[in-house]
Amino acid sequence: MTNQQNNNEENQNINSKDFLIGSLIGGIVGASLALIFAPKSGKELRGDLNQGAHYVKDRANEWKDVAYEKSGEWRDYAKEQSQTIGQSVSEKSQDLSNKLKETKATIQEKMSKDEDPEKAAEEVAQAIEEAANAVEAEENNNKL
Repeated sequence: MTNQQNNNEENQNINSKDFLIGSLIGGIVGASLALIFAPKSGKELRGDLNQGAHYVKDRANEWKDVAYEKSGEWRDYAKEQSQTIGQSVSEKSQDLSNKLKETKATIQEKMSKDEDPEKAAEEVAQAIEEAANAVEAEENNNKL
């Protein structure tokens, strides 16, 4: 077995060397043919590369301008939306505050009367539930 393993290693070494030599020769031949059959001189090629670089630069400037324009539009839209949301939150908090004041006034009115405490507690609980339902309904309307 050791004899057979040595033969396999020698064959692999030879195959690797042959591949490396073939790659080097193929690369040299390909580069030579590319230089011989090149359609343009070095000066023309540099000119084309320079023109291509200017084209890419001009396109990048156009994209930059478009990006600035779009970012300005998005900034204005976000500003408008934040103002709208802020105003809506302010209105809703004011409505909630008013409903709480009304509930408080109702509670105080019920407490000032000489009514049954259990009945007053039930009416207060009902008023609180109505206020909570009104707030929840407002939230649901805003989500739609």
